[in-house]
Amino acid sequence: MKCGLLGEKLGHSYSPELHAFFGDYDYDLFEVPPEDLGSFLKTQDFQGLNVTIPYKTTLHDLCDNLTEAARAIGSVNTVVKKPGGFLLGDNTDAAGFEGMVWKSRVRILGRKCLVLGSGGASLAIQYVLRKLGAGEIVVISRSGPDNYENLEKHADAEVIVNTTPVGMYPNTAASPVDLRDFPKCEGVLDVIYNPARTALVQQAEALGIPCLGGLYMLVEQARCASQVFTGKPLPAIRSKEAYSALSSRKENRILVGMPGSGKSTVGKELAKLLDRPFVDSDQELEKVLGMSAGDYILKAGEEAFRAQETAVLAQLGKLSGLVIATGGGCVTRPENYPLLHQNGVIFFLERELSKLPKKGRPLSLRGNLQDMYTIRLPMYRRFADIIVPNDGTPAAVARNMEEAYEHFSD
Repeated sequence: MKCGLLGEKLGHSYSPELHAFFGDYDYDLFEVPPEDLGSFLKTQDFQGLNVTIPYKTTLHDLCDNLTEAARAIGSVNTVVKKPGGFLLGDNTDAAGFEGMVWKSRVRILGRKCLVLGSGGASLAIQYVLRKLGAGEIVVISRSGPDNYENLEKHADAEVIVNTTPVGMYPNTAASPVDLRDFPKCEGVLDVIYNPARTALVQQAEALGIPCLGGLYMLVEQARCASQVFTGKPLPAIRSKEAYSALSSRKENRILVGMPGSGKSTVGKELAKLLDRPFVDSDQELEKVLGMSAGDYILKAGEEAFRAQETAVLAQLGKLSGLVIATGGGCVTRPENYPLLHQNGVIFFLERELSKLPKKGRPLSLRGNLQDMYTIRLPMYRRFADIIVPNDGTPAAVARNMEEAYEHFSD
């Protein structure tokens, strides 16, 4: 059985990995330009397709028949090819988004909901919001009567759902709106799943607003699509299992801590334990600088060094599935936190001050190490999701870190 994901530009997709979890069938990525879409549907050998940007509404019109859900929503994200080339269009985005709402615990009933974007995903989300009893649904588009130039009309929005690609990898610093303009907001949902925490989701976290990124929606809609492809039921618990497994595989493990706290040594052990790549951000930075960190600081000063460090962390933070050991002073720049947090869980590797070496560490050699530790300790704790003491062998500490991660992510 041959299935796949259809879109114009797909980039990096989790769908093949996800469908391998749900079903025993081949799953490919099909990047098809608009002018070739018709011939692709007629000639390509496939039994099932998931559909993404920009073809969800187009497929609604091209399919020979539609399920009740696809017809009611007005868009298609799942297609099955029947005997004779007959195309049946379905929509599992609705089930995926409904699962995302329940997981997030964001309350919809009676709330004013602002939906950012008017494409195929937006149509499915509006359908679910109506089903869940939203008090008012306002769709924000670039050129409609409700647009990004008159958002102040809807400052009373209580739930905000982003269905646009703004904030998606690789342009992860972008956000479609500033949540400070919505003082009544009590829930934020972003259908983007890469990065795991978009700039919009991270701002919601910072403001204490319940929020969730789009990975669970992706997982749940894929489970439902797999059932459509194979005709075999899959219990809902499989979505929870797939979500946990995929989150764990994709989420970076990031180590912060004082110079000499053992971040690189323990990080390498953790990478070995998890069978994933290890990256030392200081080593990556020195490749960019063309010299050692110490030499660059002596030449250009610490501020210039920190700016270069932030640029390197911005690139590393966009990646997934890594163990990353950071430089001891990265926490001195608050702007580094969202760069690391977007795809990672951050560990503060705490070590006794008396065990911290100074040799070869230019900033540790200056002044008093106790003063540096006193200043930086609250910074490390602000960055950290998990604090782990480095008080054993590197392998034992690495195991403790992963056990702590499992409890944290439950």
